[in-house]
Amino acid sequence: MNYGKYIFTQIMDGLPRRDFDSCVEKYKGERYAKSFSCRDQFLTMIFGQLAYRESLRDVTTCLHSHRSKLYHLGFQSPIILSTLSYTNENRDWRIYRDLATILIKKARRLYIDEPEIAKDIAGACYAIDSSSIELCLSLFPWAPYVTTKAAVKLHLVLDMRGSIPTFFDMTSGKVNDVNFLDMVLFESGAFYVMDRGYVDFGRLYKIHKAGAFFVTRAKHNTRFERRYSNPVDKTTGVICDQIIFLTGVQTAQKYPDTLRRIKYRDAETGHVYVFLTNNLDISAYSVALLYKHRWQIELFFKWIKQHLKIKAFWGHSENAVKTQICIALCSYLIVAILKKRLNLKQNLYEILQILSISLFDKSELAELFSNDSSQDPSEESKNTLSLFGF
Repeated sequence: MNYGKYIFTQIMDGLPRRDFDSCVEKYKGERYAKSFSCRDQFLTMIFGQLAYRESLRDVTTCLHSHRSKLYHLGFQSPIILSTLSYTNENRDWRIYRDLATILIKKARRLYIDEPEIAKDIAGACYAIDSSSIELCLSLFPWAPYVTTKAAVKLHLVLDMRGSIPTFFDMTSGKVNDVNFLDMVLFESGAFYVMDRGYVDFGRLYKIHKAGAFFVTRAKHNTRFERRYSNPVDKTTGVICDQIIFLTGVQTAQKYPDTLRRIKYRDAETGHVYVFLTNNLDISAYSVALLYKHRWQIELFFKWIKQHLKIKAFWGHSENAVKTQICIALCSYLIVAILKKRLNLKQNLYEILQILSISLFDKSELAELFSNDSSQDPSEESKNTLSLFGF
């Protein structure tokens, strides 16, 4: 008989305890707490994510049925539905946002050896995008979107080498995507890839002045003049590679420097794309390849919506919603760290599936996955996760 630690305990052992306590102290998370600590709240909520629970009642009922094991799982107090609900509604969600930031740093260190996107791209490569999560307006009146709906928008910067989030924020669905650029600290020498929704030449010029590079798609009404054209290899799909300057009344003032305009035809779909970038050195094909990899952030949003609990919320206040989203991102990061630390062959979907039915087992984590014989998942999950790069 195995007298070791439970699987859930082994997973949570990787949580940086001191950093977590610092986050709690920073926001005075336990100022009025009598027994139900921030760690108990986090363990309860992340258990719900990993075990695919559908509601707070579902989570508390499941844990209550194993109450003799709670101490060994890391819980210090009983899990009571009303206490958990009140805590989610009122305890500062920024504790878990900062914890996610700490886990991001840990994950990025592990994924630093991921292969480069192109040989002539030495800097880090990030994708920027957002995803709206629709809500019921009568239950979430603090997040109005349209007349009959509410929505919360998750804005994200994703490291394309490893599909690890590096920075995120949450706003009402009404907030324009481009405003998120004002919050991002741009890294000199890095590439930031975004769609046309982020084309604001004043903000793009700030990226340029910060020493970073951007790749985006040009809008159809962009006014410009060509200075000269670079030679291109049309066998790669590149149609033209031009150095331009903007001639619009406002755009020329907002972005007074030169830009690079690349027209590219995708051989698979036949679609023609027009890209804008401030990088004049990498090949035109590498620019197109960078934008193609932007699809990883779309897959990331699709993945977390399919496999984590961020579409059906377990509380109605703004604080409860943001707490749940932050802890869902923590779940993703913990599984991503686990995959790299144990050098697991399974993709993230398979890892989550195995963990969901094994949290109360006492086998070794590495053993748990070495015994798995790479089952054949459904066609849908197979397609999703093969594109995801895991």
